[in-house]
Amino acid sequence: MSTILIGIIAITLIVSYFGFSNPQVFEKYKFNVSAIVQNKEYVRLLSAGFLHADWMHFFFNMLTLYFFGPIVEQAFGGMGLIVVYFGSILLGNLFSLYLYKHQGWYSAIGASGGVSGILFAAIAVYPQIGIYFFFIPIPIPGYVFGLLYFSYSVYMMLNPKPHDNIGHAAHLGGAFLGLIYSVGMMPELALSNWRYLLIMAVPLLYLSYEIFVRKKLR
Repeated sequence: MSTILIGIIAITLIVSYFGFSNPQVFEKYKFNVSAIVQNKEYVRLLSAGFLHADWMHFFFNMLTLYFFGPIVEQAFGGMGLIVVYFGSILLGNLFSLYLYKHQGWYSAIGASGGVSGILFAAIAVYPQIGIYFFFIPIPIPGYVFGLLYFSYSVYMMLNPKPHDNIGHAAHLGGAFLGLIYSVGMMPELALSNWRYLLIMAVPLLYLSYEIFVRKKLR
């Protein structure tokens, strides 16, 4: 594992720990619409990516980063890894802010947006990469996982459930940046893997129609 990945995980570990043990730190740096829109506390757009709800939340995010980060770094270099990870956190939270700007109570924390960006940048490079999901012993092709992931996230955004504390908008925003970055940096991917990318993009196209044409979620 590279120095960059070790650094990201170490910093996230330290900040998450302080968030667990100090509620004031947690409240000051989490993503919160009211604090960002009214108080102009824009640092929350990035700082929220270093906070987690609990150790399990932290563990799964960092485990995904540990497995897929090296693929992105090998393909795009250390700077590419940094751009995808932090850019995905930022874009995911900006997308959440856009959708929920009139809901001042809306809050979120976690590196899931950045991790989603890393995961989908890796899938864009290797769309048929095998992904093991929980206790399923057979690997799922990356593009199939992407389709299921996007479909579930879009469904949950359009049909929100009580007590669903998952930031689906941040996940989608981060994953979108990971895909776009990979295609932009390696346009040959769009040509050779266009079928896989199109399959994954179907739920995103539907979500775009719901948001920008039907004005749902706004």
